[in-house]
Amino acid sequence: MKPEVPLVADDAVARVLSETRSIALLGASPRLERASYRVLHFLLDQGYEVFPVNPNHAGERLQGRTVHAALSDIPAPIDMVDVFRQPKFLPGIVSDSIGIGARFLWTQLGVVHHEAVAAAERAGLEVIMDRCPAIEIPRLRAAGLLTD
Repeated sequence: MKPEVPLVADDAVARVLSETRSIALLGASPRLERASYRVLHFLLDQGYEVFPVNPNHAGERLQGRTVHAALSDIPAPIDMVDVFRQPKFLPGIVSDSIGIGARFLWTQLGVVHHEAVAAAERAGLEVIMDRCPAIEIPRLRAAGLLTD
């Protein structure tokens, strides 16, 4: 059976989160009021290896992590690309994600671009769109679908 694109079933989302070890967080911000700052903190607390990406802050430290200018600058394999960018940037992000060999593409709340998602799926990426791992992880744990 062909997987749903984007993935929406709770067991599929839980599987992606369980199989993910390293995350590139695109659009990472040093501003405490930004969702990307809070989600970066949350993912680090959950034990994920998170690489913040933001060309405007490349080389700076953010929550103890070095900020990278681009996905291709990350010196480690990446399982998931978590996107805090405007939907219009998703086609390029999909290409970059394919280029680094990411397995999963996760777009945050409001980041929706169906054509880019279809291109990602054709290239073999599994996609979760318009969701937030800081919401999904506690929800899936409470449902017994995600364990530590």
